[in-house]
Amino acid sequence: MILGKQGAGKGTQCARLARHYVVPHISTGDMLRAAARSQTEFGRKAKEFMDAGELVPDEVMIGLVRERLDYEDTSARGFILDGFPRTDGQAEALAGILGEDRALDLAIDIELPTEAALERLASRRVCNVCGAIYSTAQPPHLNWTCDFCGGEVVQREDDQPEAIKRRLDLYEEQTAPLIAWYLERDHLVTVDGMGHPDDVFRRLVRAIDGRRLHR
Repeated sequence: MILGKQGAGKGTQCARLARHYVVPHISTGDMLRAAARSQTEFGRKAKEFMDAGELVPDEVMIGLVRERLDYEDTSARGFILDGFPRTDGQAEALAGILGEDRALDLAIDIELPTEAALERLASRRVCNVCGAIYSTAQPPHLNWTCDFCGGEVVQREDDQPEAIKRRLDLYEEQTAPLIAWYLERDHLVTVDGMGHPDDVFRRLVRAIDGRRLHR
């Protein structure tokens, strides 16, 4: 499981880790955005919270994750959770969902100063089809068209300045205590999120492999 404030690079690193370890990448952000596009009643509610920079209520998130973790692909080699849990209440719920047989191996906190997170989020651009991540400093090769699928690369509504500030404030208020929750249970490792993504990835692999060697 990967923790870290918005802008820490969780999505990018989780996708790389999923390929490296050949496990599913379970992103609650992707699931919520898909629900928002669906125009269902749940999707419309999720979109309202996301556009305002608010965290989606626990009962919605827990139900979403419980359903996803019932899929067969999570039982063979494990999985990487991205974006859940975000509160100690969600952590308790996750422990109940997994039970003793599939207990969490490791929680990694990608540590990033708030100033750096603000800068990254303000420049982030995302493909509205496949979700590939770009930035104003590293755009796609041609006219804001995704290099991978040809979709339009845009600034998400929840990456507007007011929503960014609200999300970071909520992180400090509600999610940061989660770090202490996992630290108390000897499940937490902190990894420096500054620098080139390749360097951060190598730090993450060292942290994961180090824990697996000492299990």
